Amino acid sequence: MMIARPGSILALSLILAGCMMATPQPLPAPPAPVAEPPSKAERWLTVATAPDTDRLRRLPFAWTDGLRDARVRYASAVREEGDLLRPDAALARPAPTPGSYNCRLVRLGSTDRRSPAFVQFKPFFCYVEVEDDLLTVVKQTGSERPAGRLWDDDVATRLVFLGTVALGNEARPKPYGADQTRDMAGFMERIGPMRWRLVLPNPRSGAKLEVFELTPVADQPKR
Repeated sequence: MMIARPGSILALSLILAGCMMATPQPLPAPPAPVAEPPSKAERWLTVATAPDTDRLRRLPFAWTDGLRDARVRYASAVREEGDLLRPDAALARPAPTPGSYNCRLVRLGSTDRRSPAFVQFKPFFCYVEVEDDLLTVVKQTGSERPAGRLWDDDVATRLVFLGTVALGNEARPKPYGADQTRDMAGFMERIGPMRWRLVLPNPRSGAKLEVFELTPVADQPKR
């Protein structure tokens, strides 16, 4: 019987170890892709018309131009409005509570020289209600009665308003997008305790900015 020499055993061990080391190992599975949450703005962007999307995008310029025009002759009146006309006044939790509101309108700037650059209108009533999963805002009286829905936005301090206006004896406004001469677009923001504003950049009225103030009616109607 042949007895293996220690050197032979060592050489055989090294060969076997080399074979084992050369065996390819399976690659780890690639990490599963992380799905990004859907953008809140995607929903209203599928509804908004191209002209209204452009109006909303140009809001900073509307604020700047409207205030500049108004301050030429109405600087004290602009100051008296306080946070209502301060562009950076928006606070968290912009959604208004459903119910009846005292509303009023302030117009800033003008696209023609005949119209004043600052106009305050008499108060009127408007109503915030829930329709499906969206809030709606409706002006209840007057010859021009805006109405529209409020959509969540990626900017946490605002909601997007897309609406239209009913005229004269019309029972209800046309659907948004049916008549672009009636369409309206803006942002709803909270600017204080129980105080909101609806800002419409470059509206069809000829102003450079329209700002609606909303404060709840003291005696809310019973539901």
